[in-house]
Amino acid sequence: MSYNSTLDGFCGSKFWDSNLTWYTDSPELTPCFQKTVLIWIPCLYLWVTALFDMYYILHSKERNIPWNLLNISKLAITCLLIVVKFVDLGVTVHNSSQDDSIVYNADYYSPIIKIFTFGLSATLLYYNRKFGMRASGVLFFFWLLLILAGLPQLRSEVIRHYQMEDDENVKYNFISYMVYYPLIVLMFILNCFADLPPKDTPYKYEKNQCPESASGFPSRLTFSWFDPLALTGFRRSLTDNDLWALNPPDSSIEVVPRFDKFWERSLMKREDSNGTKATYSKTSASVNFKPESEKQPASILPALCLAFGGQFLFGALLKLINDTLMFLSPQILKLLIGFVEGNEPDWKGYLYAIALLACATIQTLLLAHYFTRMYLVGMRIRTALTSAIYRKSLRMSNSARKESTVGEIVNLMAVDAQRFIELTAYLNMIWSAPLQIALALYFLWGILGPSVLAGLAVMIILIPVNGLIANRVKTLQIKQMKYKDERVKLMNEVLNGIKVLKMYAWEPSFEDQVLKIRNKEMNVLKQTAYLNSATSFIWSCAPFLVTFLTFFTYVVSVDNNKLTATNTFVSISLFYTIHLPLGLLPLVVVSAIETSVGIKRLNKFMNSDELDDSAVEHDPKEPNPLLIENGHFSWGAKDSDPVLKNINLHIPRGSLVAIVGAVGSGKSSLLSALLGEMNKVSGRVNTHGSIAYVPQQAWIQNATLQDNILFGKPLDKHKYNNVISVCALKTDFDMLPGGDQTEIGEKGINLSGGQKQRVSLARAVYYDADNYFLDDPLSAVDSHVGKHIFDKVIGPNGLLKSKSRVWVTHNVSYLAQTDLVIVLRDGEVSEAGTYQQLLEKKGAFAEFLLHHLSDAERTSPEELNEIKQDLETKLGSEFHNKLQRARSLSESNSESDQTAAGDRAGSVKRRTPDDVTQNELKEKNKLIETEKTETGSVKWGVYKHYLMSVGVLASVVTVLMNLVLQVFQVGSNYWLAEWSNDETMIVNGTVDTNKRDMYLGVYGGLGIGQVVSVSVSSLALYVGALRAAGALHDGLLAGVLRAPTIGFFDCTPVGRVLNRFSKDVDVLDNVLPMTLRGWTTCFFAVLGTLFVISYSTPIFLAVIVPIGVVYYVIQRFYVATSRQLKRLESVSRSPIYSHFGESITGASTIRAYGVTQRFIKESERGVDHNQSCYYPSCIANRWLAVRLEMIGNLIIFFAAVLAVLGRETINPGLVGLSISYALQITQTLNWLVRMTSEVETNIVAVERIKEYAETEQEAAWTIAGSGPGSTWPETGALQLERLSLGYRAGEPALRDLTCAVPPRDKLAIVGRTGAGKSTLTLGLFRIVEAMSGKILIDGIDISTIGLHQLRSRITIIPQDPVLFSGTLRMNLDPFEAYTDEQLWRSLEHAHLKNFVKGLPSGLLHEISEGGENLSVGQRQLVCLARALLRKTPLLVLDEATAAVDLETDELIQKTIRSEFASCTVLTIAHRLNTIMDSTRVMVLDKGQLVEYAPPEQLLQDKNSIFYSMAKDAGLVN
Repeated sequence: MSYNSTLDGFCGSKFWDSNLTWYTDSPELTPCFQKTVLIWIPCLYLWVTALFDMYYILHSKERNIPWNLLNISKLAITCLLIVVKFVDLGVTVHNSSQDDSIVYNADYYSPIIKIFTFGLSATLLYYNRKFGMRASGVLFFFWLLLILAGLPQLRSEVIRHYQMEDDENVKYNFISYMVYYPLIVLMFILNCFADLPPKDTPYKYEKNQCPESASGFPSRLTFSWFDPLALTGFRRSLTDNDLWALNPPDSSIEVVPRFDKFWERSLMKREDSNGTKATYSKTSASVNFKPESEKQPASILPALCLAFGGQFLFGALLKLINDTLMFLSPQILKLLIGFVEGNEPDWKGYLYAIALLACATIQTLLLAHYFTRMYLVGMRIRTALTSAIYRKSLRMSNSARKESTVGEIVNLMAVDAQRFIELTAYLNMIWSAPLQIALALYFLWGILGPSVLAGLAVMIILIPVNGLIANRVKTLQIKQMKYKDERVKLMNEVLNGIKVLKMYAWEPSFEDQVLKIRNKEMNVLKQTAYLNSATSFIWSCAPFLVTFLTFFTYVVSVDNNKLTATNTFVSISLFYTIHLPLGLLPLVVVSAIETSVGIKRLNKFMNSDELDDSAVEHDPKEPNPLLIENGHFSWGAKDSDPVLKNINLHIPRGSLVAIVGAVGSGKSSLLSALLGEMNKVSGRVNTHGSIAYVPQQAWIQNATLQDNILFGKPLDKHKYNNVISVCALKTDFDMLPGGDQTEIGEKGINLSGGQKQRVSLARAVYYDADNYFLDDPLSAVDSHVGKHIFDKVIGPNGLLKSKSRVWVTHNVSYLAQTDLVIVLRDGEVSEAGTYQQLLEKKGAFAEFLLHHLSDAERTSPEELNEIKQDLETKLGSEFHNKLQRARSLSESNSESDQTAAGDRAGSVKRRTPDDVTQNELKEKNKLIETEKTETGSVKWGVYKHYLMSVGVLASVVTVLMNLVLQVFQVGSNYWLAEWSNDETMIVNGTVDTNKRDMYLGVYGGLGIGQVVSVSVSSLALYVGALRAAGALHDGLLAGVLRAPTIGFFDCTPVGRVLNRFSKDVDVLDNVLPMTLRGWTTCFFAVLGTLFVISYSTPIFLAVIVPIGVVYYVIQRFYVATSRQLKRLESVSRSPIYSHFGESITGASTIRAYGVTQRFIKESERGVDHNQSCYYPSCIANRWLAVRLEMIGNLIIFFAAVLAVLGRETINPGLVGLSISYALQITQTLNWLVRMTSEVETNIVAVERIKEYAETEQEAAWTIAGSGPGSTWPETGALQLERLSLGYRAGEPALRDLTCAVPPRDKLAIVGRTGAGKSTLTLGLFRIVEAMSGKILIDGIDISTIGLHQLRSRITIIPQDPVLFSGTLRMNLDPFEAYTDEQLWRSLEHAHLKNFVKGLPSGLLHEISEGGENLSVGQRQLVCLARALLRKTPLLVLDEATAAVDLETDELIQKTIRSEFASCTVLTIAHRLNTIMDSTRVMVLDKGQLVEYAPPEQLLQDKNSIFYSMAKDAGLVN
């Protein structure tokens, strides 16, 4: 007791008196204790934690909060307190000068310490204001501690004042304290509010600032500043405008430079350590340089740790404190049970109850802020990495770029960088879990001794068992993924070829194929379900086994060991704390390993080669703007063979240089060399002036057309309109629904090739650079458009005539107008000179001209004549034959040349009137109706639909077994309570073994009951959920395959339907069963807990109701807001990745134009926007956690208080039971809300699937009983009676068609584009239903029979050949209705027999997706073979518009004439020369029948439409 005596001397009175403080009904602390410890603790706290504030002040970038009422009053009160303490000190000194009184040291020290500490707090206040810190946690806690520490003194001052009123000292002390205490309370209240925002700040806020910085410290502690957003989200759907701007320290502008600084450092270090180490070997007397590949790559890990480690360590500190506090509650529980057993004064019980509440509350707040810290660190890491990856991808060299696909690089960003966020929150478990387990074991050992080891052994044994199961589940998952991919791939093909499938009536066959794969998938899922229920079986019997074995060993090993309420329930709650870390540890380790793999991949990427910036010099003194001297260039690594050799180029300012050569001679590479994209092996390249580049494959951004052309330059209306008209885009813009405000899909999906190329050219022209690199920009446009562009833009009189232009081309006809022609051959310049000079040489150039003559044939013939003459003199009659062939090829394009600008967009809608504003236009021209996103909570109907799919039995069994499980669990714990309260166990000092064994036996039995009920309930749930998944998928598949083409497939993008088949079905298969399982477990656990507490202390029921109401309200708020935040976050995430993918593909264009910085900024803006959606959803999580755990803490508190109140009537076993249950409830409640919101989020999948499964269907496939005979149609005669067909309600596309086609007739249907030719075939197949009138085939009205009965009896050879992946045999005969012999015969007639015979697997040859591994001609022939196989009396031939190579075309024509001579053939003609021998021609115009007669007859009439078409095609002279 030495320190006591020192302190006794220090105070002049006793320091600690247990009789006064503890063993009494009215506890008091000695005056000495009040003067020393209670004053020192808060002051010491402030001196230590002031360091945190110092750190902040030093690092703050903001300055000068204006003086205002709040901070002035804070300073004033602090000064007042200092004055009060000085007066105290004066009085003490005055007293000491009186002779009669002795004053001890303590009386001097306490005011002096306080004066200094208040001085410090005033200093902190002043500097916080100066450095822009609006709310200080350090000061908040300081004043709070002062208030708490001052409470005992307040009590004793009041008591003393009443007892000894006359004593002057007592009077003075009382008054001084009554001034002091309200002042510190007032200071505490003032510290609850935040100061005004600082005047000087480097940050700019775009939108509403985050309220966090403007909120006081208590509000930050409990996340109350999130309330307004939660309220908004509950009232209505959140939008982007409701979200706050990101806090500046989390935004890219701050985070990226910080990471870059450390990353640069590690790169420098790597350079130093890997500085070319030369090794000299004596034997061979040579110096070896260390090769590139051996270099140690720099790792991103150290850079990340240095940049973001501080925050992380602070979080780890919070976690450490929290972990230590976890073990306080069981100790308090021990005291509380002891209190109920014994007869101590009441105040101790209340003290324990308050201690439990305080302990739980502090834990709650610590954990919440720990997670927030960790999520913030994760966010910052993700921002830094995303930006680093993006910058790197724009600097990568081509050889490095080739090593990985765009998808893989995007994955680095999407998956590997994302992993960090998920890991940071749990990474601390690696040290925290072992710590928690060790602490728990230490305390358990104290209670139960070595018996603990029995329980521990079970836990340790279960870890590898779990590992095994997890591994097995993983392999099954991989298997399931494989089947899923197969199924989705097949669905993709089915959806893409749905029109053909419907025309062939092949849907049933493909439905079976999909279901076959689906069944395999379901089998794997079933196995997974059994394994999952095994896991849940293990997890549920683990806690029971552990407690059972431990107690068993404890009572059996030593005869006199008896279970008491204390040791039973304290150990149960300790075992419960071990449970979670044990479960998490393996998961965290796995996750850490995955992340480390990710880090390896990121390191490899971040260390890959970069383009050499110094390869191209920019010396403005050079006379020529573009020059290459003795250039050797290669793609790929330094030592690979050069692609371009001995290049010498001097391009004078303002000249037009054409580069020509055969395919693969290095024309595009030459441009890349000038741009610095290739590896310069040797030589010198110099360019000066800005550059515009038009690549061969146009790179179009996902933005409006106008943005694509402006490319970041400001809009100059006059210049812009000029550019559009010279690039021939005016007409295209007029045809597009939104004009130049039309949104272009990814990769320019809704533009034709020629339009893309012209947009790309317009971008270059508008950019107004000094040098133009044009890589064959006219390849995809029509001849007359090409001529227009050449004359107006590229040529000697074009817009660019004053610029230097390097132009790669195949267009022979314009070469005469260029200043210089360079001919490349195998990467070398074979000839260079003007057009005339080269022609006279008769060298490579003349040869090149011949090659490209057919191209030129299509341009205007006048220009060609010269070239023909030039060549004819040199080559004689050789090329007459070649010209012949080229002509008929060009004819096939006569149809597509009819629109004004040479090529049309996919679907051309009417131009909207001009008075519409741009934004409305943007809305109108969105390609496709937007997807419905359900807002608000999910309808009950959906749950009902799902439960019906699960099956009544499974649902009922699940619920019942869960109830039974709770009965067993609660029962076994009750049994423990009974056992521990049994006073009759010990007879004459020894334990009654029979009784003991009875207790053990029943306890074991109850445990077995738990295990069985868990297994049954989880199995029932998994099996039921799988059954539902199966049923829902089948319904979806059937619904989609039976949906009409017009009205469903033409206005729903394939991706959206596929998404239902992949994402939503996956949710049904894997996510929903797990979430439902979690939800039921939590729900029933909460019920069980509430039941136990209410049973042991019935008055608790009164508390449940208000708490339940609060709980429900919070839960509704959270679920509503959190769901929307999640949605906003995922919506804002995809643009980052698509912008990234786009930038990788367009990297060379971005570099050529020199706009890298702008793209980096754009990417960072996207990331920031995404993070500003992600941050509130993290906060929402914590907001919820704090509120729910506070409810849980209140439940603990009430359970404890009620136990104290009822201590006379209640036995200690029940107290232990009810509080150890209550201690678990915080976590369970938290999980219950999460699970509820998970279930709500995921049940949406059911809703989306239900929507498509119930979409409107086309007519019945077969109509039983009313079908035509099996031989119908015998003759194939066709009659149309006043037929009108239309796509949507409104304008019919064909009006009032009446005609008759006799059997075996060959009818040709002709007409200009959009005349309704194709509509007629769609009507025949009832893809479009007749609006009025009817179609009769062999006298039967086709609208009276089933669709398949109709479609399987007429044959079509479609325009574009669609093949499916699978065998060739399946592509010809999916129903396996024909013999091999018949198949071979049809192949022979289709001229494919030799080809198929030559294949190693013959008919079983695997065809890849879309028939990629056959040529277009062969695909066309396969479609012909299909038709030959069916050979029905009615054949519809939709001619291919694309120029199929001539041989194939002739083969098809010949076969049709010979093989289908006995059938009625309807040909939709695009080329007239093939139908001149048909028996009749039907000419359609604007949806009406205008001419119907044999072709000869129509040709006689010079005014007929047919005649004018024939003339255009050059068939009549």
